[in-house]
Amino acid sequence: MNRNGKTLIAGLLLAVCATACSSDPEPKSPYVNAAEVCDGVFAGDLEKTVETVTGATSFERRAGGGMGELVEEIEKGYASGRSWSPREELCEMAAKGSRSGEETTLAFHIYAPQDVNYPGNPEGTKRFSLGKEAVANVRSAGIYFECVSPQLDGSKNRPARIYGGLSKAHDRGDAQDNLMDNLRVVHSASLALAEKLECEDSAGLPENLDQGLHELPPLGRPAEIDS
Repeated sequence: MNRNGKTLIAGLLLAVCATACSSDPEPKSPYVNAAEVCDGVFAGDLEKTVETVTGATSFERRAGGGMGELVEEIEKGYASGRSWSPREELCEMAAKGSRSGEETTLAFHIYAPQDVNYPGNPEGTKRFSLGKEAVANVRSAGIYFECVSPQLDGSKNRPARIYGGLSKAHDRGDAQDNLMDNLRVVHSASLALAEKLECEDSAGLPENLDQGLHELPPLGRPAEIDS
């Protein structure tokens, strides 16, 4: 090849590189769907359930630490030796067009032993045999479970007590199926956390929730003390 041909090819390569290298990446949409929200823990069979529970099909894309940061906070909370730790959000599922403060939220923390079988749950809350205890009502749900993990030093003798909670669910009425859907969302996120923490036996949580989940009898509410 002569010198002019080599010069021409070199010029073309430079032009292609300049175009490719200077082009900006495609901007991300400000919204995500149910498969993408909360670090993608609902991708697959639970997407429709998340849409039902939140009352939305599109959610704001929000920056946050996600599952990685949640794992770190649970590890720190357990290592502190205290009986409980501050609440740490996994995600806020803010529906497109919703107002601030309306976000359906998933959060976790180390819970104190007396939190299980607590008689002061809101009116209408039902209890279920799942983990150490599960609770659900029209707008919320929660699961108390224990984790033995190589990531949590000492947990063989002192399992980490972890609570996962869903708040501000879309009100669809108090039918049992609606409460179960609230629980399914918490259960899926709790399983994902148990996997990241390497909890033995998936922290005692089943792979799937079925309609036959055993309901526990209600607890008596604490007596009010007259002032």
